[in-house]
Amino acid sequence: MIGSRRRRLGSREREGHVSRRYFGTDGIRGRANTHPMTPDVAMRVGMAVGLHYQNGHRQKVVIGKDTRRSGYLIENALTAGFLAVGVDVFLLGPIPTPAVAMLTRSLRADYGVMISASHNPHDDNGIKLFGPDGYKLSDAAEREIEALIDSDMSSRLAAADQLGRAKRIDEAIGRYVEAAKRTLPREMNFEGMRVVVDCANGAGYRAAPMALAELGAEVISLGIDPDGFNINRDVGSTSPKALCDKVRERRADLGIALDGDADRVVLVDEKGRVIDGDQLMAVVASFWKEEGRLSGNGIVATVMSNLGLERFLAGQGLTLARTPVGDRYVAEAMREHAFNVGGEQSGHIILSDFTTTGDGLIAALQVMAVIKRDGRPASEVCHRFDPVPQILKNFRHKGGKPLEDEQVKRVIAAGTDKLNGHGRLVIRASGTEPVIRIMGEGDNAALVESVVDEIVDVLARAA
Repeated sequence: MIGSRRRRLGSREREGHVSRRYFGTDGIRGRANTHPMTPDVAMRVGMAVGLHYQNGHRQKVVIGKDTRRSGYLIENALTAGFLAVGVDVFLLGPIPTPAVAMLTRSLRADYGVMISASHNPHDDNGIKLFGPDGYKLSDAAEREIEALIDSDMSSRLAAADQLGRAKRIDEAIGRYVEAAKRTLPREMNFEGMRVVVDCANGAGYRAAPMALAELGAEVISLGIDPDGFNINRDVGSTSPKALCDKVRERRADLGIALDGDADRVVLVDEKGRVIDGDQLMAVVASFWKEEGRLSGNGIVATVMSNLGLERFLAGQGLTLARTPVGDRYVAEAMREHAFNVGGEQSGHIILSDFTTTGDGLIAALQVMAVIKRDGRPASEVCHRFDPVPQILKNFRHKGGKPLEDEQVKRVIAAGTDKLNGHGRLVIRASGTEPVIRIMGEGDNAALVESVVDEIVDVLARAA
């Protein structure tokens, strides 16, 4: 497997895809104030995490959040749970997810928590957990924590004189901005570049414009007025139209769109066209290879990344290692096989020389550095390959396991045969909602669409 140009790493199917009560693909997520995103569950998560990691010394946890109104509810409940088992809490306030990962390490905390539902609307929220090394927890650790959440922890509460203490860290954003700037050579600046940054009314609304301005760019900001309810609403990486329009209107050199917790990014070129995560990984991989900085002789991406990226990398003599969907699985594969570039088509870009998780701001800064160095427009620098036609459809079901239906299995096998090596099918159940995601891609767009539609039709009959 390691010697092949296309690798498949870290498959969750090998674990039997064990059903879990709380944790999904990226932590715990759900509708705010509805199970499992209730204050009761959040408090028990704090208690369970604190008890799970007991290691003989007084423990510390850092807690960050995005800008959702429900963040106050979850933050206070988590804090109560940690304090109850004797864990000290550092509260970071609204801050990007990658900043939580970074500060978990720099503050020498035992774990980090991010309260966010990422790109979801404001009425959802979630809890993401990081270990002391700044990496997201493994499936095994999450299963152990789940068992504790559902157990009786009352006998393990701290004595009155051993309760934890809570403290707010006021300079957290500044520390993150400085760390992001240090990922660039000291002589690199963005003077002369006009940049529109869309912060999705989310966690990056202060950090991203600050970093870009301090690096010399002329900054035009969108999505920097959070009110608790407008996170990701018609802004951000999943809704880039406003950014595309603003880039054209202001004749900007580049647009940057973060999502609600700023761990993913898409760019917009000077013509107002979106640049996705696959193209961004191609830019960084090519540049780092040229500089002798690329490790692993390739990159890690998920099964959803475009076949065009795989072909482009092959032409560069590089490999593409594929993992299941989820930046956590990308990060695990990067660590195991010594890659330093990885990510997802959606814009989770992990550059492990600098960070342990997806970081939208740092990824954008690295691509901007290539644009500045080359002296060419973003539309040229960031178009490394023509994507293969790709169709993604979501089928929402009422429960059960539609993919285990025999008729569904047969139509998927037949579709694979029809593509016959000139395309791919990826069919998977969402880890966060009752949705089956059907992705097909290939050189013949009409054939791909017919194959995907046929699978959707059979799923509808089987559900």
